[in-house]
Amino acid sequence: MKFSETIIRDKEQNITWINNLRLIAMFAVIILHTASPLLFKFKGTPAQQWLVADIYNALVRFAVPVFVMITGALLLNKEYELTDFLKKRLGRLIIPFIFWSLIYVAYRWYNEEFVFTGNVWIDTRFVIHQLQTGSFYHLWYVYLLIGLYLFIPVISKFVRYATEKELLYFLAIWFLTMLLSKPYLSKFDTAIDLHNFTGYVGYLVLGYYLTYKKLNIKYLYSIAILTFIGLVSVIAAGTHYLQLKNHELSTFFYEPIGPFIVILSASALLIAKHTVIKLNPATERIINNAGKFTLGIYLSHALILALLDMAEINYILFSPILSIPLIALLCFLLSWLLIYIMSKLPLLKHVIG
Repeated sequence: MKFSETIIRDKEQNITWINNLRLIAMFAVIILHTASPLLFKFKGTPAQQWLVADIYNALVRFAVPVFVMITGALLLNKEYELTDFLKKRLGRLIIPFIFWSLIYVAYRWYNEEFVFTGNVWIDTRFVIHQLQTGSFYHLWYVYLLIGLYLFIPVISKFVRYATEKELLYFLAIWFLTMLLSKPYLSKFDTAIDLHNFTGYVGYLVLGYYLTYKKLNIKYLYSIAILTFIGLVSVIAAGTHYLQLKNHELSTFFYEPIGPFIVILSASALLIAKHTVIKLNPATERIINNAGKFTLGIYLSHALILALLDMAEINYILFSPILSIPLIALLCFLLSWLLIYIMSKLPLLKHVIG
């Protein structure tokens, strides 16, 4: 039986947990960006404080891969008319992206990270270059998302008509290619061109597969939790070890297209899928409201964090073990409030994402 036929039957399952997971991933991104400045200040920082940042970073590294897996789960199981899909998805993304990119250019100019020359042509070229390469550190994800949107109409046809064996074949080659690209297994690499199986596209397929496939594995929920905890420990401890050994920060365990993060992210999705949370109607409405603004919160949160930092509200406010999650929560709420207000204004509601 084709796996696509199983998917049709399983579409009836409740996947509202995805909205909860999306918000958790969004909050995880903000924790990551709140803790990162401390993580990169490993020289001259008390070891205990640095370890707090290291653990927080390990704990939330699933965030962006889970975003991509959610995209795969929600978009790969549908048939699209090519023009309509690109118009809808890219249209919803491009305008907010350009708006927020210009906001970050303005912020960096205000922060005196660069100056305009007064020459219209030179300054315009500079701004265009910023739009091409990214005007702020977190916008790389938007470029990634645009690339995935361009590919989804193609790969969705494969996914919807593939057998389970074919899907697992694709994921196996993707994972193997990932391993062979790492230094510790590069000696097994060959001249075979496997680049078609690389990148975040594997997360799209993995998210689709894990969301709709009923995995009849005994104690799956407990295994997923233990795997997540174990990998967080390995990632944090491994990064600490390499920092002590090499006297510099290593991202070896943090690589998003790497085995540690792939398995961490898969376990995070499975935990969310099999966690039953009963919410009262009021709380559910609040969560659904926040879920509608996830892209806007993502686009705006870096600015809110930067403004908080300018006001000296950052990880050094008090003990990092408390300040990092509390400042992240404050940033999340302020970003949500900002996007909510913008959504009510006729001239700004189209740029929130």
